[in-house]
Amino acid sequence: MKQIIQDLKKGDTILEEVPVPLVKKGHVLIKTSKSLVSLGTEKMLVEFGKANFIQKAKQQPDKVKMVLDKIKTDGLKPTIDAVFNKLGQPLPLGYCNVGEVVAVGNGVSEFKIGDRVASNGNHAEYVLVPRNLVAKIPDNVSDEEATFTVIGAIGLQGIRLLNPTFGETIVVVGLGLIGLVTAELLKANGCNVIGFDFDHEKIKIAKSKGITAINPSEGTDQVKFVETFTNGVGADGIIITASSKSNEIISQSAQMCRKLGRIVLVGVIGLDISRADFYNKEISFQVSCSYGPGRYDEEYEQKGNDYPIGYVRWTEKRNFEAVLNAISVGSLDVNPLITERVPLKEFETIYGDMSSSKSIASILEYNSNEEPKNTVILNEKSFGGNKGIIGIVGSGNFTSATILPSLKKLNADIKYIASSGGLSSTTMAKQYGITNSTTNYKEILTDKETDLVFITTKHNMHAPMVLETLRADKSVFVEKPLALNRDELDEIIEEYNSRNVSISVGFNRRFAPLAKQMKKVLGNDNTSMNIVATMNAGFIPADVWVHDMEIGGGRIIGEACHYIDLCTYLAGSKVKSICMNSMGINPEENTDNASILLKYENGTNAVINYFANGSKAYSKERIEVYSQERTLVMNNWRKLRGYGFKKFSKCSSKQDKGHYNQFKELISSQKSGGESIIPFEEIVNTTKASFAAIESLKEGRWIEVK
Repeated sequence: MKQIIQDLKKGDTILEEVPVPLVKKGHVLIKTSKSLVSLGTEKMLVEFGKANFIQKAKQQPDKVKMVLDKIKTDGLKPTIDAVFNKLGQPLPLGYCNVGEVVAVGNGVSEFKIGDRVASNGNHAEYVLVPRNLVAKIPDNVSDEEATFTVIGAIGLQGIRLLNPTFGETIVVVGLGLIGLVTAELLKANGCNVIGFDFDHEKIKIAKSKGITAINPSEGTDQVKFVETFTNGVGADGIIITASSKSNEIISQSAQMCRKLGRIVLVGVIGLDISRADFYNKEISFQVSCSYGPGRYDEEYEQKGNDYPIGYVRWTEKRNFEAVLNAISVGSLDVNPLITERVPLKEFETIYGDMSSSKSIASILEYNSNEEPKNTVILNEKSFGGNKGIIGIVGSGNFTSATILPSLKKLNADIKYIASSGGLSSTTMAKQYGITNSTTNYKEILTDKETDLVFITTKHNMHAPMVLETLRADKSVFVEKPLALNRDELDEIIEEYNSRNVSISVGFNRRFAPLAKQMKKVLGNDNTSMNIVATMNAGFIPADVWVHDMEIGGGRIIGEACHYIDLCTYLAGSKVKSICMNSMGINPEENTDNASILLKYENGTNAVINYFANGSKAYSKERIEVYSQERTLVMNNWRKLRGYGFKKFSKCSSKQDKGHYNQFKELISSQKSGGESIIPFEEIVNTTKASFAAIESLKEGRWIEVK
């Protein structure tokens, strides 16, 4: 299928060929008939992509600070690599989609195949959208009209926050696409509406809809006009739908308001607010968030858990439905806003020079009759019966920033890369010369040539995909964690023991050059030691998926396991028992501030401090080992110092956490016989220990690792 994307590094807008997504639980797959180009929002994204690096930095000063902090802790080259990797990930454009449902996921009962629907899907021939971001189109509403659903919801949410009453005077600042729709909905609500814009055509359209529309460039003072219009009272409310860096808009809006007036910001403007403008009148100011309640809420959007209508009357989906109803009954007429209709293949007509475009609403038309394909072949390549042919499931940031660059250095043979949406896998396949991009990872499992599968999906998919891979008689590398609970682990153990394949988990720290050096100077005499390992992990917001115990498993199971494995490697023994205590009065199982005490079979004690409340300017990782009146101190995988060793005092390395070395050993092993590069019993022991840590926290006692 074809999809419009924005290359943030080069600045090009591209019509890309990508595989069609597979329908999944709680979603519907839609074949697109029309989509609306939101010139305001998409123009900003396109112009950001075309800007040079200095201009990009000026537009995102908060990101610049993050980059500078990363340079201090990780070094210049890793930071530059991370920045370029981020810019190398294309951005799908569009969020106003209309089409026909062609597949329905499990758990979806309100839609059926053949339904005409509007959604926030991208500019693509097929889109996969969660059920709560989709709305049925009334029979008397055309596909063209329905493309305004999402734009209308953005304006409607601003109106709901303003809460205008019949007869009030409301000013709309900026009569672009959202502004014109907002003004007409306010008119339908019984308000007296004043609109300001500098574009003559937009003023003309607004006047035709009964809106008092003014072009300030013709000499009208906006503040004085509103004062005169309201007999000196001032506007009851202001909705700002403009896009400008100027601080003048917010100042003028306050001056237009009556005492105790309200201002709602829907657009993007300068917000250097003068206290005096707001103080005397006690004006309230609020920023509107997109389509309405539910936006960016994982529970609502991705998991499909609706808000009870008695408590949240207007969610984003119900706003979609309200806009469609307004079009159906004639209180919102969007047809005059349509400036042009363009076939998808001629998309450059719209995107070629958006900066000078005078269009209000551009409609993209889709008429492809091609059979939908879940796999796109990007190059014809023969693997000649080689061993170690790789398929990768998952194309997120870790895959693009770490796995693929490492595999490229190793000249690895990669036949497939899979992603749920198809875009990210296609981008990476092109960049790294991978033969196939697919949205159906099962094709990797059924391909007889592929014998090693990398799994880098979200944590809750690790165990099920590992089991599928083992049952397909293929070796597997899975990013940590191997599983999220004991039942999953037991099933993997049973399956592994019945197969002649290998499992490797992304416990890469033991493969780092400095970790190997530590192991070498400590020796292999299996004596007990004290280990103190600190991970300054950094704060991650509570709503990020890794904290969700069902999806991410929490950061102890999902990331602290790295250090359990590293301590096991250094100790040369397995964890016998574990105790974990977390920061706070009422500890929770998804904590990311905890100290873990490990007791090993050979008497080694290890303390793992996993903290998320430290400064990112401080080193992220530090290991100390105390043994036989000797001490080793490793700082951030860059420097290793030894105290009391006869033939070792210090060494250094580029910041290397061992990914490359692990993949090198894995591929070498696969080509020569497929043995596990980490003993499977150690993988199991580490995984069980991470589960036991959570159990220890809950019960407040030592837990045996069995």
